[in-house]
Amino acid sequence: MCEFELTPTRRYVRMSDMRWQGQKLGDVDAAALPGLEDRSSVLRTVTTPEFAGMTFHEVLSKSALNHVPGASRMPFAWTINPYRGCSHACVYCFARGTHEYLDLDGGSDFDSQIVVKVNVVEVLQRELRRGSWEHETVALGTNTDPYQRAEGRYKLMPGIIDALATSGTPMSILTKGTLIRRDIPLLVKAALRVPVDIQMSIAMYDDDLQKAIEPGTPTTQARLDTVRALRDAGFRVTVFLMPIMPHLTDSVEAIDTALRRIKEAGASRVIYGALHLRAGVKPWFLQWLGDYRPDLVSSYRGLYPGITAEAPKGYRKWLAQRARPLIRLHGLDGQHEDDYPVRGIRSSALPPRPAAAPAPAQPMLF
Repeated sequence: MCEFELTPTRRYVRMSDMRWQGQKLGDVDAAALPGLEDRSSVLRTVTTPEFAGMTFHEVLSKSALNHVPGASRMPFAWTINPYRGCSHACVYCFARGTHEYLDLDGGSDFDSQIVVKVNVVEVLQRELRRGSWEHETVALGTNTDPYQRAEGRYKLMPGIIDALATSGTPMSILTKGTLIRRDIPLLVKAALRVPVDIQMSIAMYDDDLQKAIEPGTPTTQARLDTVRALRDAGFRVTVFLMPIMPHLTDSVEAIDTALRRIKEAGASRVIYGALHLRAGVKPWFLQWLGDYRPDLVSSYRGLYPGITAEAPKGYRKWLAQRARPLIRLHGLDGQHEDDYPVRGIRSSALPPRPAAAPAPAQPMLF
């Protein structure tokens, strides 16, 4: 018989409530997400008043570093995902389908049932000490956001950043979370040891649309202010202007407004691209679109028919022709996602600044 306990701040649920919690000791699920193959690693399920409507499933992960297949288009070979699911609740998030491996849905469950790898720092430190580790770039934020709300509770990123920097491993961080500002001093120190690339995802510049389609994210302005804070700390920040959404954010006016605000925030580079609708997210997105803009549903079904995930090549080419002149106009480096670089990064930390004359008494970091 499975036991459970109720406390004012914690709810322990029956281990048979979810497929990934119902395995016998030692059972392995080959279809599981990396680090969750052994379901006996689930420690507890936690709810707290501070995170109303959210449930955290604390697990012990066997691995921290996830290898990206060589055939992937991604410009990195390794990733770390301290969380599964994401409270940012972006309707278009391509990672929604991964929750189905856990017998959870890619809709509200993805937004509210968050898997937390509570031992990820210790596991990462062990993996980085292996003689076979070649110190390749490690990317964070490629699946779900490492600076989502759960990070405010679990504080996993400081340990991850320190472990990577201490081992001499370059890192890349992509986030929509303004919580990264907490770790700016640590990132500054890390950038003195290894290449550190920081990217902020900011796709919506209409406040009403942003609240509707990214209801759990910080506001657009808060993220732009975070870009400025990172720039002031000495980083060249890339903004991901993705996804650009057909008929919603792809007008000249919308793109021009976005690029102007990005430039004013101090970003150095923009990577842009059209909406992707993978199988695991498409039904949830079309359901949302039917409520928000029912007049566009037939158009989107035409652009993304059947199992098609990417916008048509013709649309992507048209979008690039529209965006490139505006990017040049605003003095930004720009890149379409189709032209994403080969694996490897360069540090986005600015080079050291020369000391002012007369030389200051305090040492300068930059």
